[in-house]
Amino acid sequence: MRLDRAVAARGLARSRAHAHELITAGLVLVSGEPVTKPSADVADDADISLADGAAAHYVSRAALKLVGALDACEPLGLVVSGRDCLDAGASTGGFTQVLLERGARHVLAVDVGHDQLAPVVVADPRVTSREGVNVKDLTTSSEGAGVSLVVADLSFISLTHVIDPLVAFAADDADLLLMVKPQFEVGRARLGSGGVVRDARDRADAVARVVAHMRAAGLGIHSIERSTVPGPAGNVEFFVWGSGSWQA
Repeated sequence: MRLDRAVAARGLARSRAHAHELITAGLVLVSGEPVTKPSADVADDADISLADGAAAHYVSRAALKLVGALDACEPLGLVVSGRDCLDAGASTGGFTQVLLERGARHVLAVDVGHDQLAPVVVADPRVTSREGVNVKDLTTSSEGAGVSLVVADLSFISLTHVIDPLVAFAADDADLLLMVKPQFEVGRARLGSGGVVRDARDRADAVARVVAHMRAAGLGIHSIERSTVPGPAGNVEFFVWGSGSWQA
């Protein structure tokens, strides 16, 4: 049996798709050793377990990316606790989960899709879901006035197209922690096989481009952190922390 099917069948994951995420994140052990190939063949009686029970409860693999970024940025002064947050590109709500665990007072979860936010996230009274909303179309309103922390995990769009709307939507002194996915920043000509940006110079260019747009929008840059978890295809991704209250 395929490993992803076995993990889902044993109730170690909510679905086969969730099993795929856990496996590629290295969280599934077969006979005590991590196996990262979802299609790996395993015996019906194979010893399958989860490497990290704490991590496995997240509704998406992306949550682990934000965990790593916050672990790097919080010692530098980034605060989540007590803040009203915006999760741009919320999808199933992994980032939202992490923000709530770190003490966020409220999270506005925005996504262009519908019916993606996991039930456990929707049920939390600290979460407001805005479905079918393109981040580019966010407008200044009472909803955004109190948002002092923005996190973003967006696909198939360059961050350079959404930085201005995010800055305009949030409070003037808000912190923005944006995940840079070079595969959506560099253009098709610089993508390798499987849509992976393999040249470190191209990845650096992608980050520099996003940083330049953040600075042009009036943000000071606190930190740039490499994601501790790669993209699904193996892309190296980054987090950029900028703030309207600090210029550098």
